[in-house]
Amino acid sequence: MLQREPALCPCGCIGKRSRTNFVDKTIVGASGLMRQVLFTEDIASRPGLLQRLDPRVKALTMVGLVGTTSSVRNIRVLVGLYAIAVLLAVASRIPLSYFVRRVWLFVPIFTGIVVLPAMFSFITPGRVVVPLGHWFGHRVGITSQGLRSAGLIIVRVATSISFVVLLTLTTTWTRLLAALRSLRLPRMFILVLGMAYRYVFHLLGSVTEMYEARKARTVQTNTGVTSGRAFVSATAGTMFGKAHAMSEEVYQAMVARGYTGRPRSLNPFNIAAVDVAWVVACAIAIALVIVVDHAIGR
Repeated sequence: MLQREPALCPCGCIGKRSRTNFVDKTIVGASGLMRQVLFTEDIASRPGLLQRLDPRVKALTMVGLVGTTSSVRNIRVLVGLYAIAVLLAVASRIPLSYFVRRVWLFVPIFTGIVVLPAMFSFITPGRVVVPLGHWFGHRVGITSQGLRSAGLIIVRVATSISFVVLLTLTTTWTRLLAALRSLRLPRMFILVLGMAYRYVFHLLGSVTEMYEARKARTVQTNTGVTSGRAFVSATAGTMFGKAHAMSEEVYQAMVARGYTGRPRSLNPFNIAAVDVAWVVACAIAIALVIVVDHAIGR
């Protein structure tokens, strides 16, 4: 420890960088997911605007906002709705960078792949703004009509996801399930959601414990990618059987603690003045959005 050793330079030309085992990445990702959920629970307990609303009122109004977003046909109106979602996130004391990343991390990946063909002239004819040459004797490129359609879909999906994320971030899971049950959603649907939420964390804990036990019994420091793949394939069957047994244990534990498929919250639901004001504000906003969208579309 007292001898000097050459450090790695930024370009990596001295020494050899050790690559992280993909099993380590999986375990780190699982623990990161658990930390993210705990952070979400911390956001739901903050004294923000949406946190003070009744979960039933919040769920109904968010469904109305999402339905309105899906019916809007003008991209400028959708941008205004997205701006409203961002303002609600700020008023609810949600970190803006976290909120934006949570929405736009998946929108370009999934929605962008789906709407990508619609930008080309052989799918959406129109004025070509980005020429891509001639294919089979026809001029091919990206059209302005295709870009407009793709942008409309992407902004619409991002706005809808933003309202859903606002609902999930500002409401604890127990109160959200209780609100959904009070809105007459099927009891079996709520039961499956409640069990899945608890089951996922138990399963992640079991995977983490198995991997930590393996590392504690391994003398070799760098097992390599091949050894990691062998460990995953060897324990896949074990985890399948353990997951099946754990599902039964989770259900029995929930029943032993009085769970009957009907979520209950320690804080009773009460419709306050702020809930009435929120419903009125959402109704006015929805009406204005519909009127403005029809006026611009003419």
